[in-house]
Amino acid sequence: MSAPFKYAHAAAAAWREAAAACVERIGAVPATATLGFLYVSDAFGDELEAILAFFKAATGVAHWTGSVGVGVCATGREYLDEPAVAVMLGEFEPTDFTMLPLLRSAAEIGAEPAAGYFAVVHGDPANSHIQELIEGVSAQVSSGFVVGGLSSSRGATRQISDAVVSGGLSGVVFSERVKLATRLTQGVSPLGPRHEITAANKNVVGSLDHRPALEVMKEEIGEVLARDLRRAAGYIFVGLPVRGSDTGDYLVRNILGVDPRNNLVAVGEQLAPGDDLLFCRRDQQTAEQDLRRMLAAIGAQLGTAIRGGVYYSCLGRGRHMFGAPNRELELIRETLGDFPLVGFFANGEISHDRLYGYTGVLTLFG
Repeated sequence: MSAPFKYAHAAAAAWREAAAACVERIGAVPATATLGFLYVSDAFGDELEAILAFFKAATGVAHWTGSVGVGVCATGREYLDEPAVAVMLGEFEPTDFTMLPLLRSAAEIGAEPAAGYFAVVHGDPANSHIQELIEGVSAQVSSGFVVGGLSSSRGATRQISDAVVSGGLSGVVFSERVKLATRLTQGVSPLGPRHEITAANKNVVGSLDHRPALEVMKEEIGEVLARDLRRAAGYIFVGLPVRGSDTGDYLVRNILGVDPRNNLVAVGEQLAPGDDLLFCRRDQQTAEQDLRRMLAAIGAQLGTAIRGGVYYSCLGRGRHMFGAPNRELELIRETLGDFPLVGFFANGEISHDRLYGYTGVLTLFG
């Protein structure tokens, strides 16, 4: 049985203290360590070049991928709004992965990435072509699967692809010889059936199933919330079913506003007549239920001991959604065991060929 990957995480006021603590906890670096995953709180964002150089020198690992986030994840632990570092040293054959250089537009994909099976990526939310880039990389890998997240930061949104980069999409592409499994948890549950959009203008829905959109929404969210739509704003969302998904995935988008006089509903996505829409609720109970469902499925999918994993969770999840610090990460550990896990809280999560929101995307390496 192959050994788990080496990993560590630490919080400190100064990056050197956090990085040094991580190196001490990692201990002896295996000669087979070939790829580092590095996630850094945005409090250390301006020092990312120095942090990356430190870990390269301390570990001897040449290839690195990662991101800055408003929070970073580790096994059973979240660091939200505090300066911290999480690092994992993956052990892959050098021929089984290729670094994905920074891509700023779909036209730059060209022959890159090198033909591979699966990609782990990090992106800049300021790039208006991110969805096109995700789709372009997805088309280049034989599984069609790209996973990752968009950097979140109160300063510069920066990523790592051997060097510190920004402005596009970057990461690493794995060959089909790397044993892995990936799943997504939505964190919301449908309130009712799918509805066909029968009238819409840009992001404003006029009618669903040939009925006034706001009227349908009020019926589904219930009388209490319908009487106070401002209160409903934090609980009720729309789900846009993903065409062709065999797992019932949907894109979750905010309800931006309603027009009671004209029975209109505005949402955070461009829509058109013929599209499907459903109303969803988000609360701690539904988030935990869906996370547990996903964890049971991914454990069965991998079918072998977990050597390490990466987790990308929406910055609106964590303690905000699960009601207590670390609860989300503790559920993963309780269900799948105490394995090496790193990641960050993202400004958009990537799974398959799409950009999601309010989701958690978990990838396990066997």
